[in-house]
Amino acid sequence: MPKTSRTIAALVLVLAGAPAGAAERAAAAGVERADTGTADAVEATEAYLARVPLVERVRSDAYHRGAYWLRLWRLLYGLGVAWLLLETRLSARVRDLAEQLSRRGPLRTMIYWAQYLMVTTVVSLPLTAYRSHFRERDYGFATQSLGPWLADQGKVLLLNLLLWGPFLAVLYGTLRRTPRTWWIWGAGVTSAFVVLVTLAGPAYITPLFYTQTPLTDATLRQPILAMARANGVPAAEVQVMDLSRRTTRITAGVSGLPGAGRIVLSDNLLRRCTPPEIRALVGREIGHHVLKHVYELLLGFTILIVAGFFFLRWSVEWALRRRGERWGLRGLGDVAAWPLLAAILAVFFFAVTPVTNTLVRANEVEADIFGLNAAREPDGFAEAALKLSESRRLSPGPLEELLFFDQPSARSRILMAMRFKAEQQ
Repeated sequence: MPKTSRTIAALVLVLAGAPAGAAERAAAAGVERADTGTADAVEATEAYLARVPLVERVRSDAYHRGAYWLRLWRLLYGLGVAWLLLETRLSARVRDLAEQLSRRGPLRTMIYWAQYLMVTTVVSLPLTAYRSHFRERDYGFATQSLGPWLADQGKVLLLNLLLWGPFLAVLYGTLRRTPRTWWIWGAGVTSAFVVLVTLAGPAYITPLFYTQTPLTDATLRQPILAMARANGVPAAEVQVMDLSRRTTRITAGVSGLPGAGRIVLSDNLLRRCTPPEIRALVGREIGHHVLKHVYELLLGFTILIVAGFFFLRWSVEWALRRRGERWGLRGLGDVAAWPLLAAILAVFFFAVTPVTNTLVRANEVEADIFGLNAAREPDGFAEAALKLSESRRLSPGPLEELLFFDQPSARSRILMAMRFKAEQQ
């Protein structure tokens, strides 16, 4: 799989060397006689993209290309840690210690997880620090110093301890009780865990990292609430999240159950964007909520989790037959085999990255269209698209966008907005 990923990445970089916008300009040349609006939209898109200075384009391209390789290196690093834990029998020794500390199976599993989590967190800290702190600061996105970043990592460690420990206890209890159909029940338990964390995250996890206060600017709040109510989201207030404490990125969100809605804007969004840009981005977030994209994605990822456990079924049994005794593992229901299960699932989900990207990107396109119709701010949307793409390639090749983008590129988004604008005139 790593060799295949290198080949794909190399092919993408070659394709990305084509002149930006070549496909759109060729298409425009073919339709200009029949559809002047489409040709004008392409021309307007090129004008927006041309405003980005070359130095900023090179920086965003370099950041995005580096992210491709970081995905691969994170996978290889994780596989190396898993191999080390198994080959040295450290995982088996950690299990033995858990068994000495408790006679109860669920508690043993959680004790094992606590030790495993501490070891893997320490071993992975250099790569984590580079990826999410030092690299972010080098590219001008992170605003935290090292101390506050480490404090946040402590919170993440505690959350992983409290959330994953009970999950693994339930998962391994299920595996031991269903030796023939374990992969089906295991996929069910995992899917339920993903659904729970996803739905509870905005209300219970995000506030652990960010402070949220009501938006006091009535000239901005009232149009946002009116747009929300007009599209079936009876939100009562707009919250502002202090994202600037950690990053310069802009974001907004609408969360809550259907028929309700909680609108949250980042302070970066208020500071860096104009009211039309803010309305355009909030409009697309309302679209995510109204179109119930979170549930679509949960369904899609549930299907992938089932497929992943089916892949796990034959691969882990093959690995246990060949190496289980050498690693000191007693079988599938042995919690010491967790590094093996985690490594196999990591390989599977790395392999299906284009699928997960496509699932997310399709919803993003739908939300963009919804937002354009809700906010009626095509130029605001185009301006915001440039800001959203500060860490992405503005004009990727078609294959690169298909395989590696979980959001539409700036070119795709601006072209959509300009077509909307042309058709409304």
